[in-house]
Amino acid sequence: MQVTETLNEGLKRGYKLVVTADELDAKVNEKLAEAAPEIEMKGFRKGKVPLALLKKQFGERLLGEAMQESVDGAMAKHLEDSGDRPAMQPKLEMTNEDWKPGQDVEVDMSYEALPDIPEVDFSKVKLEKMVVEADDKAIDEALQNLAENAQNFEDRKKGSKAKDGDQVVIDFVGKVGGEAFDGGSAEDFPLVLGSNQFIPGFEDQLVGVKAGEEKAVEVTFPEEYGNKDLAGQPAVFDVTVKAVKEPKPAEIDDELAKKFGADDLDALKGQITERLGAEYQGAARAVMKRALLDELDKLVSFDLPPSLVEAEAGQIAHQLWHEENPDVQGHDHPEIEPTEEHTKLAERRVRLGLLLAELGQQAKIEVSDAEMTQAVMNQARQYPGQERQFFEFVQQNPGMRQQIQAPIFEDKVVDHIFEQAEVKEKKSTKAALEKAVEALDDE
Repeated sequence: MQVTETLNEGLKRGYKLVVTADELDAKVNEKLAEAAPEIEMKGFRKGKVPLALLKKQFGERLLGEAMQESVDGAMAKHLEDSGDRPAMQPKLEMTNEDWKPGQDVEVDMSYEALPDIPEVDFSKVKLEKMVVEADDKAIDEALQNLAENAQNFEDRKKGSKAKDGDQVVIDFVGKVGGEAFDGGSAEDFPLVLGSNQFIPGFEDQLVGVKAGEEKAVEVTFPEEYGNKDLAGQPAVFDVTVKAVKEPKPAEIDDELAKKFGADDLDALKGQITERLGAEYQGAARAVMKRALLDELDKLVSFDLPPSLVEAEAGQIAHQLWHEENPDVQGHDHPEIEPTEEHTKLAERRVRLGLLLAELGQQAKIEVSDAEMTQAVMNQARQYPGQERQFFEFVQQNPGMRQQIQAPIFEDKVVDHIFEQAEVKEKKSTKAALEKAVEALDDE
């Protein structure tokens, strides 16, 4: 195998690989010799077929395998000897396209090498950690929210009209084409207006009804409705309103606490204090992480693989375009050209990504199976009833596994840096913390 350098410019590398005809022939013979003991052929005993005959029968097919293995082996050996780490899969291109058996194979190999990452003295990195305690006001607000979520409904004054957020108790019979359909009827059904529990348009038409009123609600089932016989069909629901009730927040007492699994109100307050504390710590960590990344972006500079920056800029531009055009669900749209701002953000992300990856490798940081399982479980909860399918999809999709693993790895590396940096705690307020978190989205 001959390897000749053809390009060494910045991070770009190019090489010409030549696999000689003799090397290929020797590899084919080696493969035939390995397989010969198991081969049977008419007129010969098992394992006694002459090599020349085997070569005539199987040589052409094995030649292709030999070429692939030789080129892959040469590439692997070159990367091991040179110490280069390609930013992306090296590009291999056979240059003698009119190649015939008995000739040398010539291949051009090109890639962008990952840069050498400079060392950083993290003890010189100074960070500030916001510390916020859950005060009585925050606890009271949380209790009030729980009381509203655990609200009861009480009958409105006789003759009152139903408002959005009220509960109406109704009997109804749904009909399509004048005929009642299965599952379209109920009695004494408690429906909160504005809850979107029923198909679009149903609840809106009940705003303003009174107890004792009868109303024909006309709607059309969505095209994507689960029951194909009803999908897209116009329907009429004959509704009888039996009661109109207004929401009343639950009392903040021991009974409320028991609804949320606490022994009494003091125990519930303790749980809320712990939860708020955890939320504040998480928010403060996010703010400090951004400060750390900003500091690293200033401290570290090195050449970036153009292909990685280009790919990241394209992804940023594409994502932002879809955020600005939410009605376009698919990717059937004009090509989106990254702007200078997209490229600048891409350079930051690539630089920090390469730096954190290198630091994680040096510190031998890994994402454990237990951490991955927990992360997958957390995401699976977003698909009720389809958790098993989601698990199987992740198992069969390396890209998805990497997508889930990457932020876990990054956070572990960031925590590793926090341990080495100079971190000072600063007492702060909930309002100041919220403002700092909001600023993260503005950048």
